[in-house]
Amino acid sequence: MIRRIGIRLILVVGITAILIIGVIAFFNISAMNASLLTEVERHAHQLSETVKHSTRMDMLRNERERIQETISAIGRQPGIGEVRVINKEGQIVYSSAGNDAGTFVDRSVESCHLCHATDPPHEELAVNERTRVIDRPGDTTRYLAVINPIYNEPACASADCHVHPQTRTVLGVLDVTMPLGEVDRQIRARMLEMVLFAAGAFLALSLIIAFFVHRWVDQPVNELVKATQQIADGNLGYRITREGDDELGRLGRSFNHMTAKLSEARMQLFQSDKLASLGRLAAGVAHEINNPLTGVLTYSSFLMKRTQNQPELQEDLKVIVRETLRSREIVKSLLDFARQTVPKKSEANINDIIDRAAAVVSNQLTLHHVELKKVTDPDVPPVTVDANQMQQVFINLLVNAIDAMGAKGGTISVGSSILRLSPQGTAQVKKATCSKRHSLIDPSVKIGGLPAIRVKVRTGTEEGIMHIDPVYGRHHNQTSFPIASGRELQIQCPECGVSLMDHGIHCPKCNAETFWMEIPGQGKWEACSRLGCDWQRWESVDRDGLRDYVEISVGDTGCGIPADELPKIFEPFFSTKGQKGTGLGLSVIWGIIDNHNGSINVESELNKGTTFRIRLPLQQPR
Repeated sequence: MIRRIGIRLILVVGITAILIIGVIAFFNISAMNASLLTEVERHAHQLSETVKHSTRMDMLRNERERIQETISAIGRQPGIGEVRVINKEGQIVYSSAGNDAGTFVDRSVESCHLCHATDPPHEELAVNERTRVIDRPGDTTRYLAVINPIYNEPACASADCHVHPQTRTVLGVLDVTMPLGEVDRQIRARMLEMVLFAAGAFLALSLIIAFFVHRWVDQPVNELVKATQQIADGNLGYRITREGDDELGRLGRSFNHMTAKLSEARMQLFQSDKLASLGRLAAGVAHEINNPLTGVLTYSSFLMKRTQNQPELQEDLKVIVRETLRSREIVKSLLDFARQTVPKKSEANINDIIDRAAAVVSNQLTLHHVELKKVTDPDVPPVTVDANQMQQVFINLLVNAIDAMGAKGGTISVGSSILRLSPQGTAQVKKATCSKRHSLIDPSVKIGGLPAIRVKVRTGTEEGIMHIDPVYGRHHNQTSFPIASGRELQIQCPECGVSLMDHGIHCPKCNAETFWMEIPGQGKWEACSRLGCDWQRWESVDRDGLRDYVEISVGDTGCGIPADELPKIFEPFFSTKGQKGTGLGLSVIWGIIDNHNGSINVESELNKGTTFRIRLPLQQPR
């Protein structure tokens, strides 16, 4: 039980509170004791002076009985212990007790030593030196005793009744004793109050701390422990639902991010295994199926020549030839995906490629009641592409659009146009390295469907990972921990830790330091290190100025794609069609467009439709 953080915290805070309360109580009780004693002393001195003045005339007249009655009456008052008059020789002349008059006091025990410690004795004492606290044998009550010197006066020295020499300064002392029982009772009561207060404070603090520790520490920590056990058991889909703004909340978000990355990594490993298996399968399928397909294609072509005068049979044979060619293309596509075939580029008219793709799917368009609208620009110049691969791209997009509209049918719009665009917002960083040639591209994290640039960032005492948008001039960056906008970051290579800061070079917009990375074959890419500043520079790309692109759009009026699935649609084996799709079509499209130095973007809205936009450079980069 003592090993739990909450119990330890409660004990530490409770013991600290008791120690603090104890120290405060000690000084408080000491101050109260001193204050009460001072008040009793003041009262005792006032009483002593009152007794002296009350008995002065009786002493001058030597009326002993009246003096004794006065002292006895005063001694009987509540809060007064004993009143005595002691002469110079130490004899008790008068006493409120009455039975010790005429006896002598022990000067070594009583307060006489205060004056008689020296020879000759002191004739005067300061007021604060006239008091003493005494303990009497067999009595648990303490007493405060005050001595008040009785000085010789001319009237006393000339009196006939009891003549004192004029040379004697002190005739005796008035000794007043007062019990301190009430003072001690108040101190004990105060001590008891302090003990009860300390116990109550300890209990109250313990309950308050226990409540907040359970709420702010125990529950989040227990959920983290449960989450780690779930992850250890292989449940990478487990997520922590309690996410606050404190350190444990940020830890929970980091944990969820970590498990998401682990899940993606496991899926990528799984997909890599599938791709490896698919590659081996594709090679075997291509070899085993292409041979019989070649035979079917050869014999069907031969039969078409022999039956030229039989139109009905000709139509059937054309279907056989077309579907055989289609089967062979499917096998070839599977093999191309596994092998990532290098495109065989040549100049081609993009509008002609669109027409050929539309002709291939014309029957499917008719069967699904889909209208195809082509709005192509006839002035589009030739583009350097692999015509077969680009036809495969358009066929896949058209088939996907037909499937998205289902049996209800709809409209597919295909268009082409010429665009002139700045490098900022279009040029992609596909390769990036630090000064030690470590790659900074992270294929496991994608921003806008593109592999992100991964760097280590540090601000103050915190450090983490930042994924930078790979599109030049775009700023959809992601950080692994919250960073306030406007903070300057220190950028490092996550592999070797070498600094990427370009010391001495400052941002022209905000004057913060800049950082850089090497783009193999395309010079130096620079950016501002201040989070939120959008300054970037890529001289080798900017030098080319505006570039001309051909944009091909394929839009449908189908069911649309959910927003949370859009970032994943180009990943291998991810399909929005459920069991009906293989998840390879868009991945193949992505690879083909990427090999042509182009880009593909998607816009979609549920129940309204989806539009894919492909941009191909009219002039290939140097």
